[in-house]
Amino acid sequence: MNSEQLEKVRQGKGFIAALDQSGGSTPKALKLYGVEEDAYDGEAEMFDRIHEMRSRIVTSPSFGGDRVLGAILFEMTMDRQVEGVDTGEYLWGTKQVVPFLKVDKGLADESDGVQVMKPIDGLDDLLGRAVAKGMFGTKMRSVIKTADETGVNAVVDQQFEIGRQIVAAGLVPIIEPEVDIHSPQKAEAEVLLEAAIRAQLDALGDDQLVMLKLTLPETDGFYQALVEHPNVVRVVALSGGYSREDANARLARNPGVIASFSRALTEGLSAQQSQADFDATLDATIQAIYDASIT
Repeated sequence: MNSEQLEKVRQGKGFIAALDQSGGSTPKALKLYGVEEDAYDGEAEMFDRIHEMRSRIVTSPSFGGDRVLGAILFEMTMDRQVEGVDTGEYLWGTKQVVPFLKVDKGLADESDGVQVMKPIDGLDDLLGRAVAKGMFGTKMRSVIKTADETGVNAVVDQQFEIGRQIVAAGLVPIIEPEVDIHSPQKAEAEVLLEAAIRAQLDALGDDQLVMLKLTLPETDGFYQALVEHPNVVRVVALSGGYSREDANARLARNPGVIASFSRALTEGLSAQQSQADFDATLDATIQAIYDASIT
């Protein structure tokens, strides 16, 4: 583990950019960016277009380690290059932005009010490649839809079981048990989730470090004990479908929690924009998310 990167993620001011849309969500992300489905032919061209979008974001003068602490990448983005070097190497070497890799393979069908992760085949090989490509950490997502204790515990147990495997590979896992913002039992689910996470954290060894990526809670400051836990490098928040304005307002009411927004980061960016307009829009977005993250 790179100690300079660890210090940046733990103490730095800023937020984590989520640039990890995968196959299922890529057409939607491109459409929002102004690239219609008839603008590419097949999956290979689709991934070329999304890499062009991500490259445009990370190479923009608006995007840098002064406000962006880290970036979460899709596996194919890790394996590609930006300005002639591997994406992870570019992010850290040129921008001082710490690179993370999304490792999950999507969600299983709903059971007990939750969706755990599908099995992650070949995870050890992927983690080895991630280390070789300069990744600092990983990210994996589950979803909680109701306040079902059996379901919530299944999500958290799975996340921490795989999290320990990731820690053993020399990486810092971002554990992401998302609570659906539309859940009629959101607050109750968060009570169960906080207790389950705290129990798992307390069982970790002193040198087993994790990060948490959580839905912004109904009660402001609700995850403070997790923010302060010695095994937690940082607690980051997902935007989860809230508008950027709403997400930023909620984030600002949770001290110590920083953003890790995806759609809210790319909102307003368009393939049709001039470079000056693109950079200005991205600059304003990054500043707004940064401001909400440092409160």
